[in-house]
Amino acid sequence: MNTGHLAALTDGIGLFEHCLYDEPRTEHGYCVDDVARALIVLLRADDRSDEGRRLTETYSRFLADSQLPDGRIVNRRDTRGDWHGVPSTADHWGRALWAWGTAVRHSRETNQSAQAYEHFRLSARRRSVFLRSMVFASLGASQVLDVLPGNRVALAILQDTIAMLPKAPAGKWVWPEGRLTYANASVAEAMMLAGFYTERDDIFRQGRHALEWLWQLQSVADRLSMVPHQGWLPGDRLPAFDQQPIEVAALVDACQTAYDFTSDPGWLERMVTGRRWFDGWNDQSIPMHDAESGAGFDALTLDGRNENRGAESTICFLSVDQRTENLVGAVV
Repeated sequence: MNTGHLAALTDGIGLFEHCLYDEPRTEHGYCVDDVARALIVLLRADDRSDEGRRLTETYSRFLADSQLPDGRIVNRRDTRGDWHGVPSTADHWGRALWAWGTAVRHSRETNQSAQAYEHFRLSARRRSVFLRSMVFASLGASQVLDVLPGNRVALAILQDTIAMLPKAPAGKWVWPEGRLTYANASVAEAMMLAGFYTERDDIFRQGRHALEWLWQLQSVADRLSMVPHQGWLPGDRLPAFDQQPIEVAALVDACQTAYDFTSDPGWLERMVTGRRWFDGWNDQSIPMHDAESGAGFDALTLDGRNENRGAESTICFLSVDQRTENLVGAVV
């Protein structure tokens, strides 16, 4: 991975959230949401270079510091190192669990893996009222179950996420929510994983069907046309803007999981289509990453792209690039 821009956004405390073009806006500070996502990508890459170790250690320390003794997480921090906001179990809580679960599975260092599990176990005692938060926590729980089969703490997260799923409305609308919002494919991915680990074939099938439906909705000829950041309902106009890299990254992750379960090469082809969205195979025919620095651009807009290169968009590009590294050229 080209982590040049990611490293440029990282100081001794954490990962700056926002950029003005390619320069970090330090006044906005850091957040757990982005640090957790960056740590996930680095752990999957197993980057043991000096730079990779620096980033991994910085992000791991940041997440550990964000956790309260009762398992809630504080999201925001400033350049003085002070934390801000009410501790909660919102999305950043779920993403922290996702990162700690990924460390349990992927870390080659026993001590790091053990520490990550203790952080995971502490926060996994909590629950969120938000489905997305539970979805992200479920992605972390599935990582734990890969190496600790039958782990009750992780299984309970998956079971409680299943219990939160609303029933899809009758008719052609198959999505388990009344509206598409953000990181949509993560919902379908979590359903597949939760169904598998809890032996709920009905939930697994529902998740795979929802992913297939979501793919068809966002697929136009040989490219992706993502639902916009404000969400989507039947009858809303497509294509629409702004389209954000997080939707592509979530979709590629979910396709990887679908392939792992089915061995259907069609899911690999779809992952490559997701990678090509960043190369300009999109509704504006414009690249959404900077090949020199490894940065991702913040949004595909009605008149081109948002030239800012913040943490989320950069992590999403790196995640997709990582997932498809050995596929581009091998899959037609």
